[in-house]
Amino acid sequence: MDRRTRSTTANPLRRGADRTRTRLHVAFAVACALAVVCGVMIGQSVWNHGSGAAEEIARHRHTAMATTTAGTRYVASSGVSGLPVTVAAATWHYPANRAHTQTVPVPDGTRKGDAVRVWLDDNGDAAAAPPATVDIAASAIGYGTGALCGIVLAAGAVVFVRLRIVDAHSIKAWEAEWADIEPLWSGRLRPGRGAGDD
Repeated sequence: MDRRTRSTTANPLRRGADRTRTRLHVAFAVACALAVVCGVMIGQSVWNHGSGAAEEIARHRHTAMATTTAGTRYVASSGVSGLPVTVAAATWHYPANRAHTQTVPVPDGTRKGDAVRVWLDDNGDAAAAPPATVDIAASAIGYGTGALCGIVLAAGAVVFVRLRIVDAHSIKAWEAEWADIEPLWSGRLRPGRGAGDD
């Protein structure tokens, strides 16, 4: 085998700027890998916390059948969607000897006197349903993806700015070197030198 193919010396044409660019690309790849790990860990943490909270809420939630005492109307949602919610006044007994009358969310098309299922807390008052598994999963995916994207974008911005700086320095160095070499390469005389000077 030719000794030149086994040489471990650095490429003489490879400049410091080239090595810096390579290091920056490697650093960005590492940052992307770390972003995936962080995204998964944050998503898992949100899932675990959300699942635990949902289980705790579910222990203090009960369902009962209620009877609407009035027609439906729409109210503004307090949730993320902001869509109006159909509600109606309804009455129920929970515990069995205690009557409650409150305005509760009901399906569209519910009429006065219809039976509806309501979620209640330990005191028998109307309460929100425990978080659904799909909502917990969506939240975990959202936080995990947000963390991943945030890290990748931050690392990308830093690498982009650093590459622009390296490119600017490389162009200035190239122009300075060319200013020294171009007169010799082209045969153009430098100022102050005579035709017979060497």
